[in-house]
Amino acid sequence: MSQIYKLRELSFLVYGLGLSGCSVIKFFKKNKIKNFKVWDDKKKNLLKNHRTKNLKQTLKQIDYIVLAPGINLEKNKNLVNFKKKIITDLDLFYLTNNKSKTIVVTGTNGKSTTCKLLEHLLKNNKFKISLGGNIGTPILDLKNIKNSYVIIEASSFQLFHSKFICPDFALFLNLTNDHLDWHGTMSKYLNSKLKIFNLQTRNHFAIINNQFKNIFIKKKYLSKLIVPDNKKYKKIKNKIKNSYLTSNINDENMSFIYTVSKLLGIKDTPFINTMKSFKGLPHRFEIFLKKKNITFINNSKATSFIATQSALSSLKNIYWILGGLPKKNDKINLSKYKKNIIKCYLIGKNIQFFKNQIKGKLLFSITKDLKNSLIQILKDNKLQKYNEKSILLSPSAASFDQFKSFEHRGNEFKKICKIYARKLV
Repeated sequence: MSQIYKLRELSFLVYGLGLSGCSVIKFFKKNKIKNFKVWDDKKKNLLKNHRTKNLKQTLKQIDYIVLAPGINLEKNKNLVNFKKKIITDLDLFYLTNNKSKTIVVTGTNGKSTTCKLLEHLLKNNKFKISLGGNIGTPILDLKNIKNSYVIIEASSFQLFHSKFICPDFALFLNLTNDHLDWHGTMSKYLNSKLKIFNLQTRNHFAIINNQFKNIFIKKKYLSKLIVPDNKKYKKIKNKIKNSYLTSNINDENMSFIYTVSKLLGIKDTPFINTMKSFKGLPHRFEIFLKKKNITFINNSKATSFIATQSALSSLKNIYWILGGLPKKNDKINLSKYKKNIIKCYLIGKNIQFFKNQIKGKLLFSITKDLKNSLIQILKDNKLQKYNEKSILLSPSAASFDQFKSFEHRGNEFKKICKIYARKLV
């Protein structure tokens, strides 16, 4: 509570009134922190009592700017000279939390699945837990967290501006080519992820992909370094009767989860029994329909080719739908996977990019949208004699050229598939 009293003596500007910004305001009001102003470039009429009338003057006067994730300083001239003042809702959580243990998960791919797996594992083994952050519930909106484990999904946007984050367990899953339009370079992207280790002490755990072991050692972080042992997990993998988790696509996530389970004293039998009942998240290798000898898979969350690779390696005889807004510097390398693919179907407004990547390597049709893709696949299917086939939406691209989000894209795909699957003979 002493930290709350200290915050009451400081002044703040809440910059950005999305979910996290509004949660900060609720947090301030709940804890009687009255000296704050608000600003949002688009929402001019909200919170008139606290809205600053002179943004430039306020930026100079306040102690801290609580910045919404995703706001890029390079594109915001108002903020670029005030980097030292910027904090996040994660920082406010850590500045005032001393009653719970935290597990922070970051990485390019698999964050949400790993967080949900941790939630499922701990809840079913009688741990008191909460889940928030980038996965949905803003961290300051979590309730009843005293003496619990708080699982936090942390994006690179949140971490880039955070200064006080200090997890008891920090999980760094992977890093691939993504968000470079925001970060600019892979080095800056990596450094934002590494912030989860900065303030850890010898009493904390850093669980990281072997790819970053040498970087961790070179930077002389203090926490206990653990690289997940995939061999130990694979010894029990076949005992987990859950086709979603035992596919290759989840091996990396599961090796991290298994490592955490050992640190928390969860034995193999309860671990195995708990994992059997886990249901995967929507839009992540989501097997949502089986008709005749065809399996329909929604992997809309795969917004880069690297995020698609596991799906391509886990399946055979694939009708692959891809396309959208390609990520900066992304490349499609099919040498390991082309034997698994029957044909590709290109959608979106950047057809030429994907055509250039696969031309001469795979059969393809330019179908432009999901509906035409399904129509063409059903025509092509009549010519194929494979026993088992998969229709896979794994776009290797962002969705915003045709859809509001990857969720919107995935839901439309499922809806269309259920309509056209009736025509299978």
